[in-house]
Amino acid sequence: MAFDRLLQNSQFWQLATRRAQPEAGAIFLAQRRVYILPSHYGVIFGLALLLMLIGSINYGLSLGYVLTFLLAGMGLVSLLHTYRNLAHLYVSAGRVAPVFAGDAALFQIHIDNRHNFARIAIRLTLPDATTECDVGRRAIAVATLAVPAQRRGRLRLPRVTIETRYPVGLFRAWSYVQPDVETLAYPRPDSAPLPPARLIPDTGAALSAGIGTDDFAGLRPYQPTDSPRHIAWKSVAHGNEVLTKVFAGRGAEELWLDFGVLLDGLDLEQRLSRLAGWVLRAEREGYAYGLILPGKKIQPAHGPAHRDECLKALALYEPRPSAR
Repeated sequence: MAFDRLLQNSQFWQLATRRAQPEAGAIFLAQRRVYILPSHYGVIFGLALLLMLIGSINYGLSLGYVLTFLLAGMGLVSLLHTYRNLAHLYVSAGRVAPVFAGDAALFQIHIDNRHNFARIAIRLTLPDATTECDVGRRAIAVATLAVPAQRRGRLRLPRVTIETRYPVGLFRAWSYVQPDVETLAYPRPDSAPLPPARLIPDTGAALSAGIGTDDFAGLRPYQPTDSPRHIAWKSVAHGNEVLTKVFAGRGAEELWLDFGVLLDGLDLEQRLSRLAGWVLRAEREGYAYGLILPGKKIQPAHGPAHRDECLKALALYEPRPSAR
């Protein structure tokens, strides 16, 4: 029992059993964080030196001693260079865009070298991805790691192994880093058609372009958020600039994407995929659309920010026990 308590209180035990925690900001690869051991080529090289030494002793070969110790000295020099190639780097997370479930999120890793010598063949490894880069002196290199998004929700960058075998591959120096960075995996959208929109009376003329339904009011320059249905195609066909028809009236189409109406044998993930597909289709077709989830309601709007808000709500949705 005393030995068990001593082992559990030891620094080695705490280091070996602790769970890796994400680290914010730039991660400095100090000397105590960099490990180095011979590679399998280094082991073979060491065995060859041992055989050469035994042969030189057995036969009394002076040149054999010279060659053996010369190669051993070169091996020690390569050990120092391998260690120096990795130590004292700064590693931090870059940008990462949201993805849909089933795709791969591209996490950017910044490697900052603040010294006056280059770092060659720095490799970053995940269980399913590997990339390699060189870092110039007093420069920053950007490496990209692809992490599969197997399901919707938050997707965090796992622990990354950063290593090098430069210059001759006899030794492997490595360290572990886990930058504090995550992204969202949206539900995988399906291709179901949109539900019918509702006409909301007495909304006035303060409507998004293309949404009013009563009277033609004129033309204005095209904007990326405009619906293709309201582009003046005849004007485009005559070689003129792209214009959008503007309507003024007292009614607008308002599209509600309601989780509660999806009762045709769909499970939770299929419902969320259906809603994600509707969000993307409504955005492309220029509707003002809102989203209704159990416990959350997003008012109708249009544009990239509104689309991202709806997709984020779908990605993070967790059903209540009564909503299963």
